[in-house]
Amino acid sequence: MPEGDVVWAAARRLHDALAGRELTRSDFRVPRLATTDLTGRAVGEVVSRGKHLLTRVDGDLTVHTHLRMDGSWRIRPAAAPVPRDHRVRLVLANAEWQAAGYSLGVVELVRTSQEDRVVGRLGPDLLGPDWDAAEAVRRLLETPERAIGEALLDQTRLAGIGNLYKAETLFLRGVDPWRPVGDVADLDGLVELARRLLDANKEGVDQSTTGTRRHGETTWVYGRRTCRRCGGPVRRAEQGGPAQERVTFWCPACQPARS
Repeated sequence: MPEGDVVWAAARRLHDALAGRELTRSDFRVPRLATTDLTGRAVGEVVSRGKHLLTRVDGDLTVHTHLRMDGSWRIRPAAAPVPRDHRVRLVLANAEWQAAGYSLGVVELVRTSQEDRVVGRLGPDLLGPDWDAAEAVRRLLETPERAIGEALLDQTRLAGIGNLYKAETLFLRGVDPWRPVGDVADLDGLVELARRLLDANKEGVDQSTTGTRRHGETTWVYGRRTCRRCGGPVRRAEQGGPAQERVTFWCPACQPARS
């Protein structure tokens, strides 16, 4: 699933292409919005909120989209052929640019004044103007017995972290993913490190937590068989409650479990 930095970058590309321009085409390819037509309305802005995208249009309307596992937005000149690909869920275009959303997990239309209905439960956004480390820590500590690796993926605690940044943040802090939240020292430092990692990658092409973008060297443990620091074996396991299991990576030597 794309993480907060990828969604932030998508929002910026969409904003640059659509904001301040009147829509000349809106093609919703989802049944419940098939007759919706936004042509003639101007796009005010496109912003990200955690892993959500909000395209705000004149008339108190917001197009809410979520990439989920496989979604993406592709921007082409307006004169390019309109995609006929079955994966396209939404096309928004103006006189200059055409934005097509592929395999979007969520496409819905809400009142801008009622956006809290879809994003109000989210915790502080690591890349947003509302970022508040103290509030994120407070929310994490509401369930001190919960495993930290599971808690970091809960978007109602803090918004934007996915599997990659969960694994890499915990590695860099030397924290076992199954350690209870209440037993993690310096949660403030941990969430601030996560924010710095996302911020450092939001404008890059490839994600890296190691300081290099050379192939095979961009992560410490995520997606690896051996730890980039100590060379020992990286463990991989599912973590989370029923129907919420997500794979996690960690190095037992660098992230020892507490007895």
